[in-house]
Amino acid sequence: MTGKNVTELDRALAAVCGSCPVCSHARKSQKGMAFQFVKSVEGGICPFCRAYERVNGRKAHEP
Repeated sequence: MTGKNVTELDRALAAVCGSCPVCSHARKSQKGMAFQFVKSVEGGICPFCRAYERVNGRKAHEP
């Protein structure tokens, strides 16, 4: 967890990212189209990936 305050909403959004089939595949395989897609989308577009990073302290594509 990072130094910022993590809300219950952040935890709920991060849970969606944790169960997302695209993000899960990217975390597991670390290569391919899903990995590249998640890497490019996670920071700017996807609120679930941003919440995952706030809660877990790592990017959505990192194992």
